[in-house]
Parts: sequence; C-alpha cells; structure tokens
Amino acid sequence: MATRWRVAVVGGGITGLAAALRLRDRAPEGTEITVYEQSGALGGKLRTGELAGGPVEFGAESFLMRDPAGGESAAVTLVRRLGLAERIVHPTVGQAALAVDGGLRPIPGGTLVGVPGDLAKVTAVARPTPEADRDGGRPLIGPDEDVAVGALVRTRFGDDVVDRLVDPMLGGVYAGRADDLSLATTMPALARAARVEHTLLGAVRAAQAATPRAPGEPVFGTLAGGLSTLVDAAATAAGATVRRNAAVRELTPVGPGWRLTVGPTRDPEHVDVDAVVLAVPARPAARLLAEPVAEVAPRIGELDYASVALVTLALPEPALPALSGFLVPSTEGLLIKASTFFTTKWGHLRRSDGLALVRASVGRYRDEAQLQRPDQDLAATVHRELSGVLDTPLPAPVDGHVQRWGGALPQYTPGHLDRVAAARAVLRATHPTLALAGAGYDGVGIPVCVRSGETAAEEIITALEGSGR
Repeated sequence: MATRWRVAVVGGGITGLAAALRLRDRAPEGTEITVYEQSGALGGKLRTGELAGGPVEFGAESFLMRDPAGGESAAVTLVRRLGLAERIVHPTVGQAALAVDGGLRPIPGGTLVGVPGDLAKVTAVARPTPEADRDGGRPLIGPDEDVAVGALVRTRFGDDVVDRLVDPMLGGVYAGRADDLSLATTMPALARAARVEHTLLGAVRAAQAATPRAPGEPVFGTLAGGLSTLVDAAATAAGATVRRNAAVRELTPVGPGWRLTVGPTRDPEHVDVDAVVLAVPARPAARLLAEPVAEVAPRIGELDYASVALVTLALPEPALPALSGFLVPSTEGLLIKASTFFTTKWGHLRRSDGLALVRASVGRYRDEAQLQRPDQDLAATVHRELSGVLDTPLPAPVDGHVQRWGGALPQYTPGHLDRVAAARAVLRATHPTLALAGAGYDGVGIPVCVRSGETAAEEIITALEGSGR
C-alpha cells in the first residue's frame, strides 16, 4: 500500500500558492501539503492595501490576459479555477506616455517592449538609424545565442531608440537597463525571430505576427477588490497547512526525500517530507542548496536583483491628463521611473469625491542609494517631480503610502535561461523530488509565476509516482 505523500512548498507567494493548488488538484487524495512562508503574509508581491478609504495595490497591479502563443494566460486560467472570473476588470484608459524633453509624449504604437516594428512611428520620441539595420545574409543571432537587448538594438536602430524607448519600457518592468538584460529571457518572441530573420525590423514584425491580437482585445486585467483576493482564494482552495513566520533555514537530503530545518537557530524544528517545491528568490534558494546540491547553487546564486519603492499619493481633484500613466527614461534625470494614474486607468477605482490615486515607481538597478531616503523625502520628491512632468502644481496629498520592495526584480543577464536549464537538469538527475519555481528562474509577471509553480508541482508528482510512493 502506497504511503501518503508529504510535500513542502517553501515560499508563499503566488508561485508557491499555484504549486500548492496544482498539487491539491493532481496529487493523490490525502497528500499533505504544507506552505512555509518566512514573513507574516502570503502573496509575495501581490498585496492589496487601503489608502484614503479605498483599495489600492501596493505591489503587482495587473496580469496579462493572453500567453505568448495567444491562448488564455495561466493567471486567467487560475482566476477561473478559483471562481473569480466575474471579478476581472480591464483598463478603461490604455494610452500611456513617455516623459521626454520636459513633457509628455504618447508611447508610439507598433513596438515590442519599445523595439519598433515601424520606424516612422517612433520619430516623435526617438531618432532611429534605419541604415544600420542591413541584411548581412544571416540571422541576427545564432541558434543558441543570447545577447543583451541593448547591444542588439543599439547596433541596429541606434542609441536614441534604446535610451528613449526600450530602456524605459524594460525599466518599468524590471527596474533594469537594456544593456544588461537578456534578450532570450525578457523578449523571448523577439529572440526566436532573431534566430531566423536577418534584420531587426524583420524580427520585430515576425514576432508580432506570431502573437496576433484581435483589435480591441484587452491586454491586461486585474480583479475588482484587489489581487489579494486571488491570493486568499488560492490559499483556501489549496487546502494546505500554511505556516507563516516560518523560515526554512536548511534542506538536507534524507533518502529520496528531504529534512527541513525550520525556525530560529536556538529552537529549530525538523520536518521530514517526501518532496519540496522551492519557490523563493534565487539567492535564498542558492543558500539552501549550497550543501545538498553544491553544483546547482552557483548557477542560480549569481542572479542579481533590483530594489524598488512604490509611492502612492491620494490627491484631491488634481489636473491629470487622460493617460494611464507615463514612463521616464533614465536620461531625464528624475527619481521617478514610472507613474500610474490608478483612478484614471482603472474605471472601477474612480471615486465620486474626485480623489485621485497616483503611484510612482522609484529605484533603478545599481542606483539603490536613492532608496535610502526616508519615506517622507521619497513622497515629497515624487510629488515635486510629478508636478514638473505634468507642468502644473499638484495639490497636497491627503494621504500617502510608501511600499519598499527590497531585492524585488530579477536582473536576467545573457545566458540566464541556459544556467537555469543546467541547474534543473542536475536536480532532475540527482534530486528529482526537489523543484525550483518562481520569477528568479522563469521570468516576471503573474502568469509566468503561476505557470512556473504549476510546472514544478507536476514535476514533483511525476517524481513521486516514479518512486513508487
């Protein structure tokens, strides 16, 4: 008679919760699932708070509706699985702008994360160099090659396109810089096309054609009531034992399974399980694997992270443009790198009292010293810079909130996917009952993290079935 499975999920963010739910749905009845979260709250960077009497996101704001192949994204599938589909809402204002040359200019259409598919459309914000994008008689990159986004785009379209378009777009997502970030990880569709096409313009157009979107189809969605409702529903549906304030400090192989050392050094708790889903950032994962799987730790531990702060202000009846927000190139010299006009962008958040919620993102990779400022200083600087970009004095905020996310955003350098694949290959060969999951390996965004957690859960189920347990 098979014994009952015991599976530990280390990390209570959306990746870990998606893994726990998939285990509950697919593993044998009676499987014991325990989620260990070192903080006091589940959800990781999904956190809905309250400001000036209304809900507001202090972390991730929305999710993509479609996956790269054009199907329903993993986030939407999860929302449906949890019975929350009727809560999905979409932006009512989609046009965003770039803060360049002291003013706001609409972000040009027809780009792929800022990389143009039509050079004529971007001339209002950047000066491309079309003569540099010549057909050299071979694909832009080799079949297994990865390059930095900035290196490719600068060579083909010039510095202006990178500095004023691509960099702010990537900075808004990763808080990183195009010259550092991996093409294969941050723009996989473009990387695939670049292995076939001979010009960057051709590669962008091929990547866009491979993922068509119906006119008017919403790109993003969120949940009325906030994304924390997704967290709560996933935790409930998973039926797992949730251990908050429970840091896992060591992982030790015990036969085909694992022993977890949990809690403070002076009073540790030892827990034996059959399998582990390790859904924590790469660096803490590397520390846990340094002893049991020394070959894997350095492959994932070299991943660096950027820190950011999200400053949200409640402003009484400000004069805001009809935009969802704006992005700021680093060349503009502002502390703000992006701003979202919540109550303009999301119709369900608009208030009858005229109060507007405006959020600014602060912090770029390698510029974390700016985040050492006190909350009050950050909020005052954001207010001043917003007034400058909008060219109008904004009213004093009636409320505000500063959310700091230390080490929040992975900085994927070229070769990242190969390093992760190599690490996972070692684990599958030597320790198949341990699986890595999360943004540190597979990419950022709620759908990617959900899919990563679900895939890790499937690998654990396959490994335990194969062991005869």
